[in-house]
Amino acid sequence: MRLHALRGSSLAVLACAVAGSLALSACATTGGADTPSSDKPSDEARTPLARGLDYAANPDPFPSTYRGLPRENMAIVGGTVLTGAGQKIENGVVIVTDGKVASVGGASTAVPAGYRVVDARSRFVTPGIIDVHSHLGVYPSPGVSGMSDGNEATNPNTAQVWAEHSIWPQDPGFNAARAGGVTTLQILPGSANLFGGRGVTVRNIPSVTMQGMKMPGAPYGLKMACGENPSRVYGGRNSSPATGMGNVAGYRAAFIAAQDYRAKWDKWREDGEGSPPTRNLQLETLVGVLDGSILVQNHCYRADEMAVMIDIAKEFGYRITAFHHAIEAYKVAPMLAREGICADMWTGWWGFKMEGLDAVEANAALVDAPPGSCAVIHSDDAELTQRLNQEAAAAVAAGRRIGMNISEEHAISWITLNPARSLGIADQTGSLEAGKRADVVIWSADPFSVYARADQVFIDGALTFDRMNPAYQPVSDFELGQPGFGLSAATVPQGAR
Repeated sequence: MRLHALRGSSLAVLACAVAGSLALSACATTGGADTPSSDKPSDEARTPLARGLDYAANPDPFPSTYRGLPRENMAIVGGTVLTGAGQKIENGVVIVTDGKVASVGGASTAVPAGYRVVDARSRFVTPGIIDVHSHLGVYPSPGVSGMSDGNEATNPNTAQVWAEHSIWPQDPGFNAARAGGVTTLQILPGSANLFGGRGVTVRNIPSVTMQGMKMPGAPYGLKMACGENPSRVYGGRNSSPATGMGNVAGYRAAFIAAQDYRAKWDKWREDGEGSPPTRNLQLETLVGVLDGSILVQNHCYRADEMAVMIDIAKEFGYRITAFHHAIEAYKVAPMLAREGICADMWTGWWGFKMEGLDAVEANAALVDAPPGSCAVIHSDDAELTQRLNQEAAAAVAAGRRIGMNISEEHAISWITLNPARSLGIADQTGSLEAGKRADVVIWSADPFSVYARADQVFIDGALTFDRMNPAYQPVSDFELGQPGFGLSAATVPQGAR
């Protein structure tokens, strides 16, 4: 496969789940010939709404065209395998068939005839890294105002916007992240607003279009933000919210409106009388939260504010999937585990604003301790995403310093399986288990070592990065012809990041 094969887009259709009370239901009729027919119009008799006025007629207006890159069946043999699901297998074997993990086992695992054998001896094999909090493509490199598309900071509630419509696929950061072992990312809007808009999960392959990266079947996430950011942004404009209590009033008012909007659509679908509600993209996203089809990804630093956000969720009958940044998550770790909420965290970032002061490096380790917990290491940064393995290693070391016994085969889940849980895709990726996507990284050394580098990165079984082979070190169109392109740096060839 040549370099041009790594730069093509692909075709597939994303089937978005649309469930609950917004689903289009048929009007029931009962009885036989002697039973009077209902005077309510049936769905068949009802005049269809004009295109675009009923979301249920086209619940997936921006479908994925992702197909993956060319792949072959293979066996990765001889490496130390950290499955992401708690196992460590010395001299392990990972069998990949048709882009999926077929089996994982020890040295005696049979390699099917005709499979390419990838020698991983003296190296480590893990699932692909998943970054649950990224702004690649919406805050791309170069960082200029004309490309700063991550915050629609025009209203405290911009639930109607979708981050995917700001993604610039040529962002060189995607290539750099892939060279750090990142195979899947959630691209989120910024945190200026109470409701920042929908995030999208993408596969980290080169593509001309956003749709070519968009992960089929991955649920949307709604970016919400509590705390200092919304009150600072809008308080600075002398408008609401200007305080924490203004933030909470804003969330509640929005979900009251969403409940009312859902009820109006339900009534119209049930009886067919009168005109349907006017479609409202903002409320439509919030209704998706209420019916569970859209996950809540909640920027929130302080423990007390996390507790308040949980109470709001219970008031309106939705659930929070993850708190992002979650600097004080260690203070409420049992509560998060009990509620089934992931904490998506840094290890070393702290002190850059008041709500970030009370941080500890062992945050992830402490959150991980209660049964049923979900500790995640994330980036929120174009550079940190390139070394999430090192960020996880620092969290492990911090936990061990305070007496916690944390194994590497467990901690690898903080950047693989637990992020997949946080995104609602753990049934597809995040661990090396039979039936899952073959997202695999072969590391030059123990991934918890500062010296480890990703040697090969596979996405759906396709080689998408090879540190030793320039043909598998794709560059974006933007990088071509830039100053220094093609020159080596510190004896490292261009592309071997």
